[in-house]
Formats: sequence, C-alpha cells, structure tokens
Amino acid sequence: MQGQKRFWFGSAALFLAFAVALAGCQQAEMPPAEEAASSEAGQPPEASAPAPSGQSAAAAPRASQPSSSSPASQPASRAAAPPRSIMLDAGTAVTVRTTTTLSTKSHKAGDTFAASLEEPLVEGTFVIAPKGATVVGKVVDSDPGGRVSGVASMTVSLDSMETADGQTIGLDTNPIRIEAQSTVKKDATKVGIATGIGAAIGAIAGGGKGAGIGAATGAGAGTGVVLATRGDAAEIASESVLDFQLASPVTVTEARE
Repeated sequence: MQGQKRFWFGSAALFLAFAVALAGCQQAEMPPAEEAASSEAGQPPEASAPAPSGQSAAAAPRASQPSSSSPASQPASRAAAPPRSIMLDAGTAVTVRTTTTLSTKSHKAGDTFAASLEEPLVEGTFVIAPKGATVVGKVVDSDPGGRVSGVASMTVSLDSMETADGQTIGLDTNPIRIEAQSTVKKDATKVGIATGIGAAIGAIAGGGKGAGIGAATGAGAGTGVVLATRGDAAEIASESVLDFQLASPVTVTEARE
C-alpha cells in the first residue's frame, strides 16, 4: 500500500517538474515583440516623462524667434532709403502768376503779395514744387513818381515757396521793376488846353494885347494843374506772369514722416 502511494507521489512530482521545464522552454522561445506585447497588455500605460526644467519640447514652436523672412530680420541697410536732396543753382527760372493787382497806389515797400507757380520745378523724377504751388513775393520798392518829371515805378521779388511735400523754403531771386506809362503827352495836352482858354479870355478883355497876356496866364495855370497831379500809378495786374531767376542757390531736402 505504501509502495503505491510513493509511486503516485513520485509520478506527480515528475509530472510537475516536466510541466515547469516545458513552460520555461516556451517562454525562452517567445519573440521579444510578443513578450513586450504580453507584458504591456497587463500594465497600464505610463505617462510620458516631463521635459527637463528650462527646456521646451522639441515639437513646441518657439514664438520668441522671428522668422527669417520677417521684415525685422532684414539688414538695416535695406530699412529705408535716405531722403533726396537737390540743389537749385543760381539762374534757375521760377515763373509765377500773380493772384492780386499790385499798385504803387496801394502797396508800399515791404508789403507781401501772393502768387502761384506757373511752371513746375522738377529735377529728374523729383517734383520739387508742382504747378499751382503757393509762392509769396515782396515789394522791394514802391515809388509813386514825381510830378511831370518822373513816372511811378515798383520793384518786386520772390520771398518763399511751398514745396510738393508741404515744406516752405526761402527764395532769393532777382528783382523785377515795372514803370507806369509816360504821361508827358497827356501833360502837354493839358497845358495846351489851358493856354487856349487863357488866350480867349485875354482877347475878350483887352484885344490882341490882352490875348497874349491871357495866353501866358493860361499856360501858367495849366502847368500848375499838371504839377499838382501825380502821374499814373505803376501796376502789375492780377494774373500777370512774371519770370524770376534765382539769385543764389537753394537746397531742397525731401521731407520724411
């Protein structure tokens, strides 16, 4: 009886050892991928390790770094071209059109007047001042003229001009002088009329002798009338075109905002 028990216990132990050995062989022959899959199947997924302090993830965009194509990355030399600067030489023509009438009756030396640019000032592709630009002139001299012996005259020049970009630049131009029309013929006519009237009055009063005295008296009276009256005023009518020239160079630098 005891011999049978020993036989069965030995058989069971031998079978158990065989089963363990067989399981070890199968585990050793299992491919690594299957072993990894079997090990991961029974374990929960692990969270990815956080990036070390001070370092950002490789896939995260770096907003602080500008793109190589952004304007900020362009060379400073390409930022902006310097403003253009042009020198207008002495002798440059500046043609203007007056907007008001200038007269020795109403304008004195030192007065200013308004005009507009008749021809644009252009240097290559740089429009310095377009047609119609505001120009300011001044009366250099205003002489109402003498009585009979002289005629009225006025001298004007340009003082400043507004450029295409809104600047006001000073100008130094040659003066232009105009004179009133001579009144010599008109004055002689006045004296002749007065002489004739005087002679007629003298003839009525005292015959031939009286006529001579009357003529002399009339002539003197006529001259007095002319001497008491100034000649015609010197005037520059509105819408008159005046051709000035620069007396000294002017440098114009393009304005930048």
